[in-house]
Amino acid sequence: MQFVVKKIDMKLKICGMKYPQNILEVSQLLPDYLGFIFYEKSSRYFQGEISNLPKSIKKVGVFVDATLSEISLKIEKYNLDLIQLHGRETPEFCKNLKQENIEIIKVFSIDDDFDFSELEKYETVCDYFLFDTKGKLHGGNGFTFNWQILKKYKSQKPLFLSGGIGVEEISKLKKLNLPIFAIDVNSKFEIEPGLKNVQICTDIINKLNTGNNLSLNQN
Repeated sequence: MQFVVKKIDMKLKICGMKYPQNILEVSQLLPDYLGFIFYEKSSRYFQGEISNLPKSIKKVGVFVDATLSEISLKIEKYNLDLIQLHGRETPEFCKNLKQENIEIIKVFSIDDDFDFSELEKYETVCDYFLFDTKGKLHGGNGFTFNWQILKKYKSQKPLFLSGGIGVEEISKLKKLNLPIFAIDVNSKFEIEPGLKNVQICTDIINKLNTGNNLSLNQN
C-alpha cells in the first residue's frame, strides 16, 4: 500500500485593522495579509500610521468606489502591496489602476443567484477575486453564503473567501475541497470594530496549520 501526501494550504488575510498597538500584536502572528479599509463610511476606517511589519506580511488597501488619484496617494503613503476593490469598479477602472504596478483583488458580493459570467470581464485586469456575502454592508456583514455555489467557479484566478468565517468554519472548508487560495476574516475576530481579538486570531492560525499534511491511502 502506498501513501501520498496532500498539502492543504489556505492563506490568511485579517482585514479591518485600525489601532496601531493592535496591528503590531496581530502582525506578530504572521498572517499572510493585513487589510486596511480606506472607506470613510466604514466603522473600521483607517487613517493612522502603519509601523514596520514583518516582511512576509502583505498590506492590502481596501477601497469602495474611490478615484484613481485617491488610491494612488494611499499606495504611496502606506507602501501598499495589493488593492482590494469593494465597490462597482469597472474593468476599465481596474485596467487603469494596473498602471500603478500593483496587484488587484476584485470583490464580488455572492448569493444563490450570482452570475459567474460577470467574472469574465475582469479576468485580464485583476490578479485575484474575492467572494463576500451579499448583505446591507459592503463587507463585514458577519454571515456566510452557500459555499456549494463555489463549485461553479471555473476561473483560474486565485480566490479569496470572505463572509462570516470563524475558527469553527475552517474544518468545514477543508472538507469541501473548494478552490480557495485564502480566507479573509474580520468581524468574527473583533472585540469592537477594528480591534482584533489576538487570542482568536491565534486560534485560527493554529487551526489552519493543523492537519495541513494528510496521508491518504492510494491503491
